[in-house]
Amino acid sequence: MVLFVGAGPGDVELITVKGKKALEKADCVIYAGSLVNEQLLEYCKKDVEIYNSATMTLEEVIEVMKTKAAASKLIVRLHTGDPSLYGAIREQMDELSTYNIPYDVIPGVSSFLGAAAAIKEELTLPGVSQTVIITRRAGRTGNNEGGSLVELAKHKATMSIFLSVQAIEDVVKDLRTSYEANTPIAVIYKATWEDEKIVKGTLEDIAKKIKEAGINRFAQILVGDFMKDQYTLSKLYDSKFSHMYRNRKDK
Repeated sequence: MVLFVGAGPGDVELITVKGKKALEKADCVIYAGSLVNEQLLEYCKKDVEIYNSATMTLEEVIEVMKTKAAASKLIVRLHTGDPSLYGAIREQMDELSTYNIPYDVIPGVSSFLGAAAAIKEELTLPGVSQTVIITRRAGRTGNNEGGSLVELAKHKATMSIFLSVQAIEDVVKDLRTSYEANTPIAVIYKATWEDEKIVKGTLEDIAKKIKEAGINRFAQILVGDFMKDQYTLSKLYDSKFSHMYRNRKDK
């Protein structure tokens, strides 16, 4: 049995209870060593076999899974954040299906959620944005199938940009085609880790700030007016707004 587990954004306490229990029971753990906090491995039992996938190919990962599954071992494939976002798990699951190896997925806390918590902001503010676009700048992995940053920026929604801080100047250039120069932007390096670093600014000055901070990887970019002070109060708790659990108080 293979369990794909979301490790959370970094803080070892932000793995889910279910994910932690899976690590405690695992006979074999294959973890994304370039991103996952190694302290999470302390939850494992003493005789666990551990593999760092940062140095492995897909074929090597699958071979370990096949060998351990044949010996009726419980395998945990530990991915950073939530494995459904930029986790490359589909190709692994398809291979497991080919060999009739059972698997399941345990979700985790994504880094974009950890980043929002780090800057203490709500991504979906009434009257500001009810849409969050999760994307990345096109790079070595190919084109941005859902649309370029230039196209996505036209929606002026809250935007969460992964794996792109190394090209912050290009990111800003693309966003400026639709967002105003004073649009707030925050770059969160290693959100929820002990060495977390937060850099805030606007599209006008963030590139310079990021260069000065020396941040070129492991960072989440959050963009949008949700970081401004103007928004509409939620109807959910409005005394003049009725819903199935509460009647209007002015009736």
